[in-house]
Parts: sequence; C-alpha cells; structure tokens
Amino acid sequence: MNEKDQLFEQIKNLLLSQKLAVLSTQNKAKPYASLVAFAETPDLTVLLFATTRSTRKFANLTASPHVALLVDSRTNDPADFSDAVAVTALGSAEEVKDSERAGSIDLYLGKHPYLKKFVTSPTCALLKITVKKYILVSRFQNVMELKMP
Repeated sequence: MNEKDQLFEQIKNLLLSQKLAVLSTQNKAKPYASLVAFAETPDLTVLLFATTRSTRKFANLTASPHVALLVDSRTNDPADFSDAVAVTALGSAEEVKDSERAGSIDLYLGKHPYLKKFVTSPTCALLKITVKKYILVSRFQNVMELKMP
C-alpha cells in the first residue's frame, strides 16, 4: 500500500470511529463553530450533516459555503497529548439536492439512526460538504495532506 492509500485509510478509520465533529463557518469575516453529527461517503469525497434552517450555521453557510470540519480522537485523557489524532476537512457546503436526498438520508441514518425524526423533519436541511482536502495531524507536529479528486 502506498503512502497516499495509507493516509486515506487512516483518515477513513478516524471518520468511521467518530460521530461528532466541529463545523467552522463564517459570515462577514466572523467565525462560528458548531458541534454536528456527521456521516461520510465511502470514498470520503462528501461529508453530511443536518441542521434546522433557522440556525446561525445555516445562515452562515447561505452567506459563505466555505467550511472546515474537525474530527478528532481525543478522550480527555493526558495520553491525548501524544496519542490523539485530528483531521480537518476543507471544502464547501450546500444543501443536498432533492434527487440525492433519499440516498443521503439513508447514508446519514446508517451512522445516526436515532436522528431519524430530526433529519426527516420539514424544518431540517441535510447538507453535504464536498471535500477538497483533508489535513491529518498526529503527534502534534506530524502533518499530512490528502487532496481529493
């Protein structure tokens, strides 16, 4: 397995092992961070999350679709300082199109079945991040990048 494939597998394993991430948005150069439940496509090109259309994050995404999504393996233990791994996905977010909605909801609910009532609510928007790049940080200073097609 080459280095790029190993990096892909490391990122995929981290994403599969976690259910929550920190989403960073902005509006008029003012940053905002939100905790979101996310799901990933098998090829890692798309990350999904849901929010109601009345939230600040949805307003920010409407104003500027550029986002960062941070997923990490911390456990709030002192060992995290040497063992935790974090990946940041950089990309742009948009609401899932009607033609993709059923399949995207199935994928999302495969990871978060307890959110069915929320994600199928008429006030809920299912959003997809088209990932341009992942940045994986381990052992504080080991930084690797994976550009997506």
